Parts: sequence; C-alpha cells; structure tokens
Amino acid sequence: MKNRPLALIYKGLIAIVAVAACGLAAAQMTPVGSWYSIDDKTGEIKSLVVITEKDGVLTGRIDKLLRKNADQNAICKECTDDRKDQRTLGMEIIRGAKKAEGKDVWEDGKILDPENGKSYTLRLTPIEDGKKLEVRGSVLFISRTQTWLRVQ
Repeated sequence: MKNRPLALIYKGLIAIVAVAACGLAAAQMTPVGSWYSIDDKTGEIKSLVVITEKDGVLTGRIDKLLRKNADQNAICKECTDDRKDQRTLGMEIIRGAKKAEGKDVWEDGKILDPENGKSYTLRLTPIEDGKKLEVRGSVLFISRTQTWLRVQ
C-alpha cells in the first residue's frame, strides 16, 4: 500500500512526459522557424528565410543571402509593389499564408521571387516530420515547388 502513491506519481510523470513529447513533435509540423531556401534548378542554398506567425498569419523574411558571390546589397528592381527598389536582404517575401482547416498546410498567401519581382500564390507543406518544407508557388496553371531545409 505504501508504494501505491509513488506508483501514481510515476505514472503521472510518464503521462506528462508523453504529452510534452507529442507537443514537441507536433510543433515541428509548422512552417514557423528558420529555413534554408534551396534553388530548385541547381540544388544550391540561396538564403536563410525566417518565417514567423502573428494572429494565425505567416510572414517570411530573407535573413541572410547565402549563395556564393551573392550581392549583399542587391535590390529588387523588378518588384512592382512596396518592395520595389528595396534591399533583398531583410525583405518580406512571404505574406498572408494561413493554416488550412484540418491539414498541416498553409495557403492563400503570396511568395515573392526577388530575382524576377514576380509574386506567386503560395502553399507551404511541412514534410519529413517538419525537417523539410515544400514551398509551392503558382500563377494560373503554372507552378514551381522548392524543398527548403529547416535550420537546426
């Protein structure tokens, strides 16, 4: 009888640890975090993008330009909105993405390619337990997908 309270405490601790572990695993199935953007044509790391969430809406900024010989002072000459002639470094390239109900998918946002100034309809899908992020940009019936890597 004396060991019964101790056994209940252990069971309670095990349950708490299990719930916490599940929460940590689920927390990684989100685009929120730091990502290496990967050029879908060359496989080269292009930049470090930091995605944040506020009030259920995602935004993403270029935190570092990592491509070999990248111009750290490059500006978006081709942009047509408020980002025209702004520095690429620090630029918000993801705007307005929201989580789709019942899915680990974020959509209805836009992503900007600062190399050509074009904005695309955005879909973000964490894959491989959140270690990678499928970034799909579409315009009309044409789409392009990159797989970004989570920064550890």
